[in-house]
Amino acid sequence: MNTLETYNAIFIEIFQVNQSDLGADFNANNIDNWDSICQLGLVTNMEDTFDVMLDPEDIMGFKSYDLGKTILEKYGVVIR
Repeated sequence: MNTLETYNAIFIEIFQVNQSDLGADFNANNIDNWDSICQLGLVTNMEDTFDVMLDPEDIMGFKSYDLGKTILEKYGVVIR
């Protein structure tokens, strides 16, 4: 799997959605079950999978599908 497929798989697992649901509109404001528990699971999975440790500001800011890619890039993980 490439990094995009891996990234998508984490979102699909955490939020129980289809890949077709992922995109620019997939964010904490538009997803009903995006709560603090899902946020923690999402961040933990991303950190474990991509072997990074996000700083607290990035953990709190990881509020959308697109923004997550930008945050991970700061840690050397390019999602393509």
